[in-house]
Amino acid sequence: MKIIPAIDIMDGKVVRLIKGDPRQKTIYSSNPVETAKKWEKAGADIIHIVDLDATLGMGSNFQTIKKIAENVSIPIEIAGGLRTKEKIENALQFATKVVLGTIAFRNREVLEEISKKFGREKFVISADQLQGKIVINGWKESTDIDLINGIKQFVDLGYSEFLITSIDRDGTLNGPDLESLKKACNLPLTKIIASGGISNLQDIENVKKCGSYGVILGKALYDGKISMEEVKLVA
Repeated sequence: MKIIPAIDIMDGKVVRLIKGDPRQKTIYSSNPVETAKKWEKAGADIIHIVDLDATLGMGSNFQTIKKIAENVSIPIEIAGGLRTKEKIENALQFATKVVLGTIAFRNREVLEEISKKFGREKFVISADQLQGKIVINGWKESTDIDLINGIKQFVDLGYSEFLITSIDRDGTLNGPDLESLKKACNLPLTKIIASGGISNLQDIENVKKCGSYGVILGKALYDGKISMEEVKLVA
């Protein structure tokens, strides 16, 4: 199982939010590049970088993210606010993969166009869910699309990698949504990355048992409740 620490960036700083709420923010570092190098050295397989300002329509941390890519040698995947063809293409100049949610569910034509250009393996479909329904646009808009049906739509189009974030668990340390995760992992031809609620090593083991391809580590890692070294032994 891939170990994927998250670096969520807001105003150039590494932060964690609770349930995506910018009013519930904890700042962990003012140096995202050093944070990325730290996780790389600790044994991360991939670094998951989220531009929270872009997600929330408050600005961009694009240059900071590009600098991270220039300073680490492991794969990076970029998420947050990639809602136009131009932004996605710019990100793919240096990112290994991009994570797409809003544009994937709202503008399938653009998704297909850039997929033909870069290859479907460059795209992770973000299936952020709240009470079983997929949510987009910075978690402010529900699509009323069922999580599993939403994933199936993209599997039928040839996409295989999906990031499932359970919004009501994100940043809470209340444990992952294993029920949703099991259903998603049981779908054929999928690689599921689990995100939200991880608080301890037992959670990591449970996510692995579901058949997850990878796990995103956030607040538990930054608060020191788990270490990369411990997770590597379990994963």
